[in-house]
Amino acid sequence: MSPWVWVGVAVLGGVGACARFAVDGAISTRIRTPFPVGTLVVNASGAFILGVLWGAHLAPDALLLAGTATIGSYTTFSTWMLETQRLAEDGLLRSATVNLLLSLALGLAFAALGHWLGGL
Repeated sequence: MSPWVWVGVAVLGGVGACARFAVDGAISTRIRTPFPVGTLVVNASGAFILGVLWGAHLAPDALLLAGTATIGSYTTFSTWMLETQRLAEDGLLRSATVNLLLSLALGLAFAALGHWLGGL
């Protein structure tokens, strides 16, 4: 792997992380609820974008930079799990369950839709 790919991963990883922070923040300030809507939107949109990239059959380095670096740092499994645990600890078991199941369902659906659209 070339040094330029490493630089690209570092830069685009930062871009993805900043985009996640911005999108989650914008949603969370507008929708005030204990339910992590911002994380749900970030992860569902990331699944869609990654599906499009995969369906487009990008070259390996392009997929690494766009998918792993950018979208991988944009989406967040760990925050999703932590927020689900927090909901459960706060006694919001229904919200915790909905967060788990809805995130999985939307993630799979949006990834499949993106894959299909990317292959057109």
